[in-house]
Amino acid sequence: MAKRQKKGQAGQAKNFITRTQAVRKLQISLPDFRRLCIFKGIYPREPRNIKKANKSATHSTTFYYTKDIQYLLHEPLLAKFRDQKALSKKIARSLGRNEVQDAARMEKERTPKIKLDHIVRERYPTFVDALRDLDDALSLLFLFANLPSTSTAPPKVIAKCQRLCHEFEHYLITSHSLRKSFLSIKGIYYQATIQGQDIMWLVPYRFVQQVSAEVDYRIMGTFVEFYCTLLGFVNFRLYTSLGLVYPPKFDTTSDERGAELAAFTLQGRNVSKTIENGENLDGGLSNGPAETNPAAVQAQVELAAAAQEDAPEEAQSDDVDDIAEEAAIDKFEVAAPEGESLPQPSMSGNQAASLFSNITVFISREAPRHPIEFLLRAFGCQRIGWDAVLGEGAFTQNEADPRITHQIVDRPAAVETLPNVQGDSTANGQQSRSIKPGYIMPGRVYVQPQWIWDCVNEGTILRTDTYAPGATLPPHLSPWVKPTQGQYDPRATLEEQELEGETDEDNVGEVEDEDQDAAGGAIDDGGAESDDSVVDAGGMDVADTDDESKSAEEAELDGFEGFDEESDSGDEDPELLHQQELAAEAAGKPVSTKKSDPERERLEKAKKARQVKQAKEDEETERRKLMMSNKKRKLFEKMQHSNEKKDAEAAKLRKKRRKIERA
Repeated sequence: MAKRQKKGQAGQAKNFITRTQAVRKLQISLPDFRRLCIFKGIYPREPRNIKKANKSATHSTTFYYTKDIQYLLHEPLLAKFRDQKALSKKIARSLGRNEVQDAARMEKERTPKIKLDHIVRERYPTFVDALRDLDDALSLLFLFANLPSTSTAPPKVIAKCQRLCHEFEHYLITSHSLRKSFLSIKGIYYQATIQGQDIMWLVPYRFVQQVSAEVDYRIMGTFVEFYCTLLGFVNFRLYTSLGLVYPPKFDTTSDERGAELAAFTLQGRNVSKTIENGENLDGGLSNGPAETNPAAVQAQVELAAAAQEDAPEEAQSDDVDDIAEEAAIDKFEVAAPEGESLPQPSMSGNQAASLFSNITVFISREAPRHPIEFLLRAFGCQRIGWDAVLGEGAFTQNEADPRITHQIVDRPAAVETLPNVQGDSTANGQQSRSIKPGYIMPGRVYVQPQWIWDCVNEGTILRTDTYAPGATLPPHLSPWVKPTQGQYDPRATLEEQELEGETDEDNVGEVEDEDQDAAGGAIDDGGAESDDSVVDAGGMDVADTDDESKSAEEAELDGFEGFDEESDSGDEDPELLHQQELAAEAAGKPVSTKKSDPERERLEKAKKARQVKQAKEDEETERRKLMMSNKKRKLFEKMQHSNEKKDAEAAKLRKKRRKIERA
């Protein structure tokens, strides 16, 4: 006879373990258990049969896989947590004895240091796995980098997040891996392509953040601690792949003065020398201010530009063609007319590096400096200036510099031209001057910040007149949402997406509304005249009795036989027309004295033809539905309902746009 198996020792009762049992098995506290699970990537699970997993208990609980808890038994961090618990008891005992110095010494010298390097290597065996899991890490680290320092978010943690984020941004600038960006309500979305992996993260706007007490920052701090270690590994691998030294040189003094990206100096075999005018050869920034630009460096730049101009045109054209061929990427074209269209590849690194390479930009004080600077440098712009109040690291801090070609402004349009550009000269010969509000520099293009984002998403330099200060900006659409057939597309014209006869139906509806409004006004005026005619000049009531008025109205209605089209086309008798107006007025119907409009008749005929065609199509659809099974017919009706809903929404948006364009 086989051994009888006891209840609760097999199946889901054995595969799952409650959180209380797991904490007792690991012999750690609940906060340490949560922290350990976050580090190891172990999450609660929901069994299919909670009653069996909970061994017929009715109280609600949290379940984990039993094998996951057994895997945690061999974790080296458990010893660190137990040492920390023992040290906490010793510190509490010293404080109870009023031995404050001993307690501080033990906390400083004996606190165990927790390293998560082995956990990162366990969770991400390959570098591609780490890149795929980098979205949440970047979003959380950029969030903490913009938080104010509190007890829940210490200044050291915020400074570490800021430094790691700036290092990652420097890699994107150097490798030109950034592809798209979008301004949303939540913040700024960025997307980069690194080793074939698309990484998208969210950066909040730099507003004053209110730290809410409803958020558990202890849990978020645990994630930040792990993500800092992960991003450090990723940055090291990315920098070494480009031949750069990691970590880059960091100037604390420049960072305190608001240099941000300019506080880092990249070094490596690809960075042969550093140009001391505020930028590196690879796109990284030096930590020197713009005013320390020596005249010798400027002379070398001018000599190089002159040598390039003196070179033969044929050689230059050959070099340009070779670069264009190397930079060009393959595009997948549809072979068959009904074939599926493959997703087209985005711009290459060479195209991204040359997008803003030929312009010099000055950022006004009211524009957000850091995101604009990051986008411009990531897409090839090497000469970016801003006002001195925004921090160090600018190419020029003189707003009247004649080398500036574009200026990013977010203020009302200026109408007066600056009379002259003379200003006070600095030690190296540069001018230091700010243009007064309301004045513009001649020969300079003024655009709003959205122009940068739209150029990046389109992959080309767009027209600047539509982004001029004070102009109505074009719609800023998400680059990841592609318009589908039948839906409204704000970028396309109405002629490209309007259905057949949609404009004619709109015109007929407007004409009918106008006729109804005119008829309503005529009836109101007629009623007022009839009320006034009841009282004569002497103020006596001369109206007929009710029977006489009814008999008169019936006689007029009996004599009225309607309007004839032939009589409308020709000249009508004034007396007959007056009788028709009286009869229609008594019947409460509008009177139209206008002649027939051929354009309106054409629109009505076209509308009837479309209705007949639509009726035939509906009849054919119903006939085909009869041949379907019940299941397929219901599914088809649901699809029809959703498509009709989308079409109605698109038609509503097109009608609204049509009215705006007509106005």
